[in-house]
Amino acid sequence: MTLKQKIFEQCIKTVSSKISVLKQSLADLKESGTNETKSTAGDKHETALAMLQIEQAKTRAQLQEALAQFAILKNINPAIVATKITLGSVIVTGKGYFYISIALGKIVVDDITIYTLSQQSPLGAKLMGLNVGDSASVNGYDYLVEAIL
Repeated sequence: MTLKQKIFEQCIKTVSSKISVLKQSLADLKESGTNETKSTAGDKHETALAMLQIEQAKTRAQLQEALAQFAILKNINPAIVATKITLGSVIVTGKGYFYISIALGKIVVDDITIYTLSQQSPLGAKLMGLNVGDSASVNGYDYLVEAIL
């Protein structure tokens, strides 16, 4: 399995795990809400119910974001090697490895630290479409594209 495929699989596992946790959290909150509606403690009851509804809305929003990230990942074919930077490219620069996909932050694969970036991030947007030998400048740092995997 190539480094690019391993990075892709790590991202899929991370987002899938996040989705599972959020779905379980939402189910737990729903159960708590069901139990809370059985109580009739007046103002305390109303406050607790409102807090549960706020937490459910937050969790639903996080779940929607994770599902959107998963959908983006599903559109990536890690077997494709492009000559210019596109969605799914692994870029080697003097400042490290970057994976243009979704914003998960830093991951480690085969003892290599890779920074996952979305296409919309400042660096991701500047790197899109570049070729080996091109460079991008973001926040005073220059990123020379040494290789595209």
